[in-house]
Amino acid sequence: MERWEGKVAIVTGASAGMGAAITRALVLKGLKVAGLARRIDRLQELANSLADTPGQLYPLRCDITNEEAILKSFKWIGENVGPVHILINNAGLTRPTNLIEGATDEWRRVFDVNVMALCICTREALKTMRENNIAGHVIHMNSVAGHYVPNMPEPNFNVYPASKFAVTALTESLRQELRYHKCPVKVTSISPGLVRTEFQDGFPDDGTKEAVSQMPALKPEDIAEAVLYILSTPPHVQVHELTIHPLGELF
Repeated sequence: MERWEGKVAIVTGASAGMGAAITRALVLKGLKVAGLARRIDRLQELANSLADTPGQLYPLRCDITNEEAILKSFKWIGENVGPVHILINNAGLTRPTNLIEGATDEWRRVFDVNVMALCICTREALKTMRENNIAGHVIHMNSVAGHYVPNMPEPNFNVYPASKFAVTALTESLRQELRYHKCPVKVTSISPGLVRTEFQDGFPDDGTKEAVSQMPALKPEDIAEAVLYILSTPPHVQVHELTIHPLGELF
């Protein structure tokens, strides 16, 4: 990780759960991390807790469903922190709806966060990396649901797996584009199983939340450790896909 010390990383969805754990881990390793999230108060609390550490957290309020907000954040980071070396597309969303009678707005919001925001942030990060000849790294936070649809007692994943299948395809599509353009930027998909975070608040109150609360689960810190492992690989090594299950997971 030494080669990343003092470099700039962007983490979306940095205010809680896996995003907060990843942000903390990177700051402790000496990186300058721009944390993007809507809940600026929680980001500021995290920044305060990291005040006496080797790196620094720059809290930025950003609604990543708003392209202008993303562009404004990237512009500020470039002008005030430095060129981006690492992008962690961590922000993700699910909604308590269904496919049979679901609300269009709920479906659209899932795709706006899980797919469109990821694409926009990736484009802007790569623009900076290529302009500055940076051998950077883009990490997409995927899910086991991006490879198969988990069989739950209540089939209520609706559009979420489709959005994560898109992330799987986007990871490989980007790898091929980067190879074609001879761009030395790595791209990695991390696909966790169940991680105990506020993410489960988006599950329906039809018994799903209760059932999930009893299942084996990973901790956000487990995913942060995986990010550190991926970033610490030598320049010639690309971890394309990393799947992480909690021991005893049901699906």
